[in-house]
Amino acid sequence: MSTKLPVKKVPAVKMPAAAKKIVAKKVVVKKAVAAPTPALVKATPDKALKPIKHKLVRDSFTIPKDEYQVLGELKARLTKLMQPAKKSELLRAGLKALAAMPDAVIKKALQDVPAIKTGRPAKK
Repeated sequence: MSTKLPVKKVPAVKMPAAAKKIVAKKVVVKKAVAAPTPALVKATPDKALKPIKHKLVRDSFTIPKDEYQVLGELKARLTKLMQPAKKSELLRAGLKALAAMPDAVIKKALQDVPAIKTGRPAKK
């Protein structure tokens, strides 16, 4: 038969102010150097310049089957041109092309795309 004795909690003891360590602050003098564009490279003193890693976002959307097949056809065309690409790269290239268009052209392009019901397709 073993019995446990109650454990008595001891209050924390604060150290006197005189006993704390005094840390000297180091003064750093910055040299005037032309820095590269921060959006393109990340400068670290220990390592060489490396490109900045952009934060990625995952999303999902619904697309008609015939338009989805166009992605496959474009991938095949690019493979023949010795420039293979992923679906996400094709979509990103399309966004860049749309962003470069004037407002009237984007509006016309959007009117040529039929609206579809959003959400997941029903299971059969």
